[in-house]
Amino acid sequence: MGVVVVAAGSGTRLGAERPKAFVELAGVTILEHALRGVLAARPGEVVVVVPRELVDEARSIVAGLDLSGARAVVVPGGAKRSESVSAGLAALSDRVERVLVHDAARCLTPVAVFERVLAALAAGVAGAVPGVAVVDTVKVVDAGGLIVDTPLRESLRAVQTPQGFVRSVLTAAHAAGAAATDDAALVEALGHDVLVVEGDHRALKVTTPDDLARAERLLTASP
Repeated sequence: MGVVVVAAGSGTRLGAERPKAFVELAGVTILEHALRGVLAARPGEVVVVVPRELVDEARSIVAGLDLSGARAVVVPGGAKRSESVSAGLAALSDRVERVLVHDAARCLTPVAVFERVLAALAAGVAGAVPGVAVVDTVKVVDAGGLIVDTPLRESLRAVQTPQGFVRSVLTAAHAAGAAATDDAALVEALGHDVLVVEGDHRALKVTTPDDLARAERLLTASP
């Protein structure tokens, strides 16, 4: 199993002076927190995708971790998330048949979430993603802000990462060139079923300063 860790975003909404994955959370970079979680899932390979100017710094972070025999490489990402994921996929060896794509910004994701995604792939699905129930009522609105639909809350899930796929399926999905906000949508567009497994509230995505503060509270509250 291989993991592509996407950490190439600028993170402008966080308001930091450097890309989000290299901002510190409780004295350690977000990227390092994320990689510790990834390595707890015992992958065979890890590809870290970062901004080109931070490749050397990311390699130093990786060098300081206990890889437990995993092959780990750092590659530069692209201007778009899909380009970064494609770069990560290309850096995996031919031995990898199942791949997880994980956002470094979800740096506190428990290993149990990785395990649930992997179990679903082992059971034979083409793709599996973690998700949590939506607690708010969600409205669909038109261009003028008028409500046009109210989907049943019970059917909605807020999707997280890692998202796991059969590698050949994900590679084909990216090659198709469709636009989407996550990898699951690309796979869905090819007509494949994607299973949602149980996510975790700790897998929040650090996007804003408030998210960073929340992640720090979660981290300091952990046993």
